[in-house]
Amino acid sequence: MTRIHIAGHRGMVGSAILRRLQARQAAGEAIELITRSHAELDLTDQAAVRAFMQAEKPDVVILAAAKVGGIHANNSYPADFIRDNLMIAANVIHEAWAAGVPRLLQLGSSCIYPRMAPQPMAEDALLTGPLEPTNEPYAIAKIAAIKLCESYNRQYGTDYRSVMPTNLYGPGDNFHPENSHVLPALIRRFHEAVETGAEEVVIWGTGTPRREFLHVDDMAEASLFVMDLPRETYAANTQPMLSHINVGTGEDVSIAELAGMVAEVTGFAGRLAFDPSKPDGTPRKLMDVSRLAAMGWRARIGLREGIRDAYRWYLDNAAHART
Repeated sequence: MTRIHIAGHRGMVGSAILRRLQARQAAGEAIELITRSHAELDLTDQAAVRAFMQAEKPDVVILAAAKVGGIHANNSYPADFIRDNLMIAANVIHEAWAAGVPRLLQLGSSCIYPRMAPQPMAEDALLTGPLEPTNEPYAIAKIAAIKLCESYNRQYGTDYRSVMPTNLYGPGDNFHPENSHVLPALIRRFHEAVETGAEEVVIWGTGTPRREFLHVDDMAEASLFVMDLPRETYAANTQPMLSHINVGTGEDVSIAELAGMVAEVTGFAGRLAFDPSKPDGTPRKLMDVSRLAAMGWRARIGLREGIRDAYRWYLDNAAHART
């Protein structure tokens, strides 16, 4: 019996991973899933995390918990983002090691790469230039989490791995009007425009930045794929201090193209306008996913299909999604 703790199981990624592991359970795989809500376990509280890890002693920890948000949230609460995410990473990774947990998978973000990193961004672009200022505090915390995993591996012989997803979306996303990421924000804005009969939707920025989007179900599948890789395979495709693996589709679209897709899916037939006084963020963020592809995994869900799925979830969960 493999006992797996999913930290952040109620978040978008954590819940997608939980669904996949529950499907494995139903298929007869010998898995015991260990979860705790934020109310039950505050991951920024080291003593609480220590007590939990010592009591449960899981075989595997999947660290999908994080304080996340879009450009507005990162700009408004930089201290919260760096503090909470550093504490979560340090507490979970250290206390997992202290409890004898041999395997851990830590989920990061593509924002770890320099603002002007060569495109597509390969893993070795890490720490080669300045970060995007709007989310630098969050990115620093995620870089630290990678280095924590690598350093514990070097010093203690653990098998702690990191996967870096591109922009994620899908069921369970945050659709808050100010604190959400670009795709859920657009879904909500276009849906409300259709509801109110608005003739125009205004989109932050110039519409020219290019972004890559990965459906959360693909991310969950990729995470478990990497977690399940034999240690020798993982080691053969990484380096001890450059061990993280990019996860994405390898394709990107402009924000203007994305807005057009969302308009089509939601049935909005009005005008699209852009507000260049709002920040664009990084000009382009496209992941080099050749490392993961070489190990045998590729994304399956196309963007238009994925937007339809995310919109269906939004409609089915509108009261919750709009909070």
